[in-house]
Amino acid sequence: MGQSSFRFQQFEIHQDQCAMKVGTDGVLLGAWACRGISEDAKIRILDVGTGTGLVALMLAQRFKNALVDAIEIDNSTGHQALENVAHSPFACRVNVMIESLQQWYRSVGALRSKYDVVVSNPPYYDQSLKNPDAKRALARHTDTLSFRELFQCTSGLLTFSGRCFFIIPIEALSVVRAEANWAGLNLEEFCGVRTVPSKPIRRCLLSFSKQRPISIIKSEQMLCMSDGSRSSWYEELTRNFYLPRP
Repeated sequence: MGQSSFRFQQFEIHQDQCAMKVGTDGVLLGAWACRGISEDAKIRILDVGTGTGLVALMLAQRFKNALVDAIEIDNSTGHQALENVAHSPFACRVNVMIESLQQWYRSVGALRSKYDVVVSNPPYYDQSLKNPDAKRALARHTDTLSFRELFQCTSGLLTFSGRCFFIIPIEALSVVRAEANWAGLNLEEFCGVRTVPSKPIRRCLLSFSKQRPISIIKSEQMLCMSDGSRSSWYEELTRNFYLPRP
């Protein structure tokens, strides 16, 4: 998925100005988040760290009445997201803003608690060695957006009945749960994702809300079968996005 552009069924992502290219994490989040919400629902969505604009566009495609705000801190990446959105069928419903989440949180002021959904494929490296590519380090490391800031802002921006969705490495799970709880957000669903049956869980899809669930929904899925073909779960999840294989 490292080419300069990536074509989906209803839109195209150009990514030559973006440090983080279209990848499985973003596709998983865009296809998995908000399950259980009606496709006709009139909802407000915030995509934190939109990058290429992929997740914002996927959600705009899935929810035809949704209004999506997409935040990106990096200037050149944000401008490319603006271009991707402008050339998509969903330009009138997706608004890209080039600023940090902290700035956006302060700027909305009394309009906080305005989003029904917050999604993010957040930076998650904390103590690891920095990538020499400054833009890639910005996208991957928590220096500019800690988990505490992410969940504090998310909690403040969500409506009382709202939900937030994230994809993270399994190694970050305990920290993420602790920071979410500190911000008043309760885990309601956990989906662990393996690449193939023989590998351990590498990624977690998570859903949180302000309301305490009766029980946490837990599941495990895999991307590919042992022969390299897509699993039925991943095939079904992404069937409205990936182009048919030749």
